[in-house]
Amino acid sequence: MIKLASLLYSIFLLSASCSQSDVNQNYSQSDGKTLVETTNPYTDTIIPTENHSANKWDYADDAQKVIVTGNTTPQQLLSFAETLQGIPYKYGSIDPNNGFDCSGFISYVFNHFNIAVPRSSKDFTNVQREIPISKALPGDIILFTGTDSTIRVVGHMGIITSKNNNQLSFIHSTSGKADGVTTTPFNSYYQGRFVKTLRIFNNEQ
Repeated sequence: MIKLASLLYSIFLLSASCSQSDVNQNYSQSDGKTLVETTNPYTDTIIPTENHSANKWDYADDAQKVIVTGNTTPQQLLSFAETLQGIPYKYGSIDPNNGFDCSGFISYVFNHFNIAVPRSSKDFTNVQREIPISKALPGDIILFTGTDSTIRVVGHMGIITSKNNNQLSFIHSTSGKADGVTTTPFNSYYQGRFVKTLRIFNNEQ
C-alpha cells in the first residue's frame, strides 16, 4: 500500500511538471547582489549583464498577488528572454549553466530586471489580472496544465512573444521534443492544456 501511494505521488509530480515551489534557487550572490550570467553557455550568445537585488516572492503573505514591474517594458523582458533560447530543460533548476524548468526560466528572466515573482507555475494561478486569450499581448504570462491535461491544475507556463493575425506564440522551457528554452506556437496541443492568461505589465494596447 505504501509503495502504491509512493508511485501515485511520483506520477502526480511528473504530471505537474514544474509546479514545485520548494526547489532550490541557484542564485550566485556577491555583496547581496545576484549576478546574471554574461553568456548563454549552450549557444555562446551574449546575455546582457545586470547586477540586481535578489528579490524573492513572499510566500508567507497570501495577500501578495501583485507583480511590480517598475520601469521594465514587455519588449525589454522578451529581448532578454530570447537570449536564453537553446538552454536545455532541467527540472528544479533556475541556473542557466545547468538548465531551466519552466518556472525557473520565468523566474530567471523576471529576476534579471529585479522583479519578484512566484517560483512555481502553480503559484502564478491567482496573481495579477486574468485576461481573455483573445486580448493577449507580448509580455503576458500564459498558464497551462501539466502534461496530463485532465488534471486542471497549473503545471507549465510561458511568456507570450508575438501575436500575428491572432496567432500567438510563447517562449518557455519545455521538457518535450524541443528539450529546453524555445518559442512555440499556441497550437492545438497547448490549446488543450490552456488554463489562463495573465496581464503582468500595464500595456493596454
